[in-house]
Amino acid sequence: MSPETATPKAAGVGRRHLLFGGAAAGLGAVVAAGAQLAGSRPGQPEPELVRTGLDDAGTNGTQTVPFYGRHQSGIDTAPPAHASFVALDLRDGVGRDRIRSLLRLLSDDAAALTQGQPALADTEAELAVRPARLTVTFGFGPRLVAAVAPQLAPAWLAPLPAFGIDALQERWNDGDLLLQLCADDPVTLAHAQRMLLKDSRSFADVRWIQTGFRRAYGSEQAGATDRNLFGQVDGSANPVPGTPEFDRVVWGDTEIPAWLEGGTSVVVRRIAMNLDTWDELDRRGREESVGRTLGNGAPLTGSAEHDEPDFEAVTSLGFPVIPDYAHMRRARPDNPRQRILRRSYNYDAAPEPGGAVSDAGQVFVSYQADVSAQFLPIQERLDQLDLLNEWTTPIGSAVFAVPPGAREGGFVGEELFG
Repeated sequence: MSPETATPKAAGVGRRHLLFGGAAAGLGAVVAAGAQLAGSRPGQPEPELVRTGLDDAGTNGTQTVPFYGRHQSGIDTAPPAHASFVALDLRDGVGRDRIRSLLRLLSDDAAALTQGQPALADTEAELAVRPARLTVTFGFGPRLVAAVAPQLAPAWLAPLPAFGIDALQERWNDGDLLLQLCADDPVTLAHAQRMLLKDSRSFADVRWIQTGFRRAYGSEQAGATDRNLFGQVDGSANPVPGTPEFDRVVWGDTEIPAWLEGGTSVVVRRIAMNLDTWDELDRRGREESVGRTLGNGAPLTGSAEHDEPDFEAVTSLGFPVIPDYAHMRRARPDNPRQRILRRSYNYDAAPEPGGAVSDAGQVFVSYQADVSAQFLPIQERLDQLDLLNEWTTPIGSAVFAVPPGAREGGFVGEELFG
């Protein structure tokens, strides 16, 4: 899409074809030049698989992540292999006092489940004893904050503005309360989700549930960047937990403060990925579209994943090595404060009979102190010009205010009740 107009995707197919084997001369030269840097580096050894944090039985099922603390877990925590994102809508008549009861009930049971203990009235207690790094993270939608503490509602707590690339479906949008559940074991995750939904059923109804996955525990070196279903590394530019930069991006500072001290925000976007047409694109075109090599995720101007990209580098013909339309160039801000923490998961649903081979995509999850100051400028640039838009379509969108962590004996969101 051009910066001036939002062109329907059908009109943009020609740009995608430019990246196939029969590319036009100008762009073809860019593709060919990028290919010189985009090899898979044959002969380079694969990272050695490691297993860390195992117990005496050789499993990681007993690993726990603290529930109580200044910040909620599940944000600066290393992402486990499985996730479930549950959006709830408050029932009519559920006001401030009942919301307080709901949050306390959910917090008490989440605190128990994350430590390998059964929830209150847990009829399948045996399923709770292997928490497998289970975390439960709460996010509050506009209606919940307005019902409890409207004076605390940040200006950015609202649906995102419409983007030309969106094809949003109501069944994946919005919500009053978000529960992000993550664990390395899908049985643990399913059990925790059921327990928390049982807690909620007198107060709220399920609006949507989105499940996702990443690499299985132990299949990659600890700290390795995950890959999406396009085969690309995803999250290379993330700030590192425990660093001042991470704290500024996620928890805010005096320049860009969080809505509550110790809190943050989360954007959840369901992004459909057209793998069937992506299959038609050759390897060179795939690397050009994102600006990184597929083999190790290095920028097209570098040799390692975390090398600083050189956006000024040009080929012998004068074309940019990293094209203007490349995803990493469009996502990279000139303003260093426009950064986010990506904590996304892949999804792969059953396709409709007789249709596409796959119904796959990404549950895109972005944490940042302020949606308007950090997330929106990036999304606006991607909306204007990003070649990946030819194969990706946002079909769901929601914004939540994430409160601080709970003190022991308290509950998540207690600050809203004075």
